[in-house]
Amino acid sequence: MMATHKDSIRFTAIMTEYASISTDTLSSKIAIIGGGLTGLLTATLLERASSQNDNQAITPHITIFEKSRSVGRLATRYRTDSDTGKNWQWAFGAQFFTAKTKSFQAFVAPWLDTRLLQPWCAKVAELTPASESQHNNAQSPDIKSKEQWDTVHARYISTPKMTSWGRELAAALKHTDIVFKTRVAPLVQFTQSPTQHQNEKHQNEKQTELFDETGASLGWFDWVICTAPNGQAVELMAGSGFSQQDNITEPKMQACYTLMLGWDDSQPLPETLNNQMAPQWDVAYVNSTVLDRIFIEHHKPGHDGLLPSITIHARNDWSQIHVDDDIEAVKEQLLQAAKQALDWDENSAPSQTDCHRWRYAATIVDTDTKALGILVDESKQWIVSGDWCTKGNIESCYQAALQTAQTIGQAQQA
Repeated sequence: MMATHKDSIRFTAIMTEYASISTDTLSSKIAIIGGGLTGLLTATLLERASSQNDNQAITPHITIFEKSRSVGRLATRYRTDSDTGKNWQWAFGAQFFTAKTKSFQAFVAPWLDTRLLQPWCAKVAELTPASESQHNNAQSPDIKSKEQWDTVHARYISTPKMTSWGRELAAALKHTDIVFKTRVAPLVQFTQSPTQHQNEKHQNEKQTELFDETGASLGWFDWVICTAPNGQAVELMAGSGFSQQDNITEPKMQACYTLMLGWDDSQPLPETLNNQMAPQWDVAYVNSTVLDRIFIEHHKPGHDGLLPSITIHARNDWSQIHVDDDIEAVKEQLLQAAKQALDWDENSAPSQTDCHRWRYAATIVDTDTKALGILVDESKQWIVSGDWCTKGNIESCYQAALQTAQTIGQAQQA
């Protein structure tokens, strides 16, 4: 098939970024701690850089250690109605992402072509709950149309689930092993006796041996890349002599609680959702001391077959204050706030309710301060990376992965 002009533009954009990634030593053993998007994208970029080398014998040997049983961190939760066989579905992590740089636009383009990633042209409203409405004696929430997202400044979602893209990235990796349900111990928690591994040969003195939380060896690696949230990265690197340790805590992160609601097919929906008394909307910015945004899941592209499903994100500042509270108590507070916002009664109350706590959800971005960037200890060949190193969004995962791949390449050229 003849390459199109659009394909050439994509290839040029991506290869410009890869140009600074040396492929001479990508046969090194690389450990990535964390199988979220930053970890998956880092492995992807390292593998792609290697594939451009004429010497096919030079390939990366990458191992991703993931403490959970899945990858991607674009979290999706669902339940199945036993009567209808239909699902409720909630994207209870990131609801969407943007692609503002040419490099990231080129990277995501193939998945847009396959429709695994799709733009969400949502109708956005501003919602003031009844008790906080500016109208005197208001009995209903005040909903006003705000904007409609477009394809020029697109917000992308993964279909049929937000987890689908992460799983596709993982499935495409050819030289990467993903080890699930494995917690890597802090890098100095277990020490090696003088007689251990005395006959083992290593490529260089910079190799690091990793252990799991039981003390079992996970192997020796030339590069160790930690992609955990910075609160966890601090613990993993504490006492290790990591030269950038003090900088890990520089970005400040806040928590987020997510409330998930669902309605049965036979139930009436609250009037705020059935468009009889308000403009049609898909996303609502909430004027509330507790709630931040409301997302209507069954309005998303490719989600038409879902039962009515609503995801609500609490405000980050409110979530941080209550981060250590009992989650059932938090859930009750969120339900009360959601009832005020959506105005349901006994007949239209949700039949499905769930709540999730994210301890490290949002990076506080100081627009006057330069982004931290990934943290590198060249003497040990350790890197601490993640979306929190820049703006804390999904494109930041890609930027951190790209910086990591470039750093490893440039270190070999020195």
